[in-house]
Amino acid sequence: MKRLRNILISAGLLLLPLTGFAQQTFTSPELAAQALVKAIEAHDDASLEQLLGNDWQVYLPPKGVDPDEVARFLRDWNISHKIAKQGDIAHLNVGPENWQLPIPMKHTAQGWSFDMAAGAAEIEIRTIGRNELSAIQAVSAYADAQHEYQQITGQYAQRFVSTEGQHDGLYWPVKEGEAPSPLGPAFGDAQAGSDYHGYYYRILTSQGANASGGALSYIENGKMTQGFALIAWPAAYGHTGVTSFMINQQGEVYQQDLGENTDAAAKAITTFDPDAKWQKVDDGE
Repeated sequence: MKRLRNILISAGLLLLPLTGFAQQTFTSPELAAQALVKAIEAHDDASLEQLLGNDWQVYLPPKGVDPDEVARFLRDWNISHKIAKQGDIAHLNVGPENWQLPIPMKHTAQGWSFDMAAGAAEIEIRTIGRNELSAIQAVSAYADAQHEYQQITGQYAQRFVSTEGQHDGLYWPVKEGEAPSPLGPAFGDAQAGSDYHGYYYRILTSQGANASGGALSYIENGKMTQGFALIAWPAAYGHTGVTSFMINQQGEVYQQDLGENTDAAAKAITTFDPDAKWQKVDDGE
């Protein structure tokens, strides 16, 4: 199934609230869109509050927005923009790829305004899609890092982050001029319980009967030399992600929707065992 994960163009720009605030209205959707862009360009919080609602910063915290995404949106606006209108609903599309703002504009007796309620579901879908793509990329990066680590040490790492002063994990801090560790510091944050782009990650140290080569432990004489595996699952099922992912030393990513009890189901998985419920992720997804 082609995933809604391909809705993927960034939604981090406008993670906005449902709100009862009396929003500013306009005589046309074009004027509403121009006002939004002007407010974003000017970093005008007061105007954004008038346009989007008085609690917009709860959903768009100053430190939670990627400035590159904002810059990309403004750049695309300057390249081209148009309003796609169907009856009392209008959408803003910007740039050569016609990226669509997830918040539609609606027409009421008062005029045109941004429809926060209608945009909330679309924002969440895009967030899920972006996070799922990031998770696929992250598990693949983990596999690459393990192979690099094995070339250096002759074994696979059993930790994401190395013990202080050691190289027993995939990441360790380096000084200027030193070669970087196989994995960067952002992935698999050292703080227990933290997520990375809406997903949790856990190293698996064995595989089951459905894996190529059959059931075996990756650890021999205390060292992980026989292979490696990883599972990734949404930190908040249905909000930060839907699908869970697994990978092992062969580099193929598998996916499964573990359902409403994803967190408990994922934590109960102790081996890489891709049975018929797990499907390979197509490269085109």
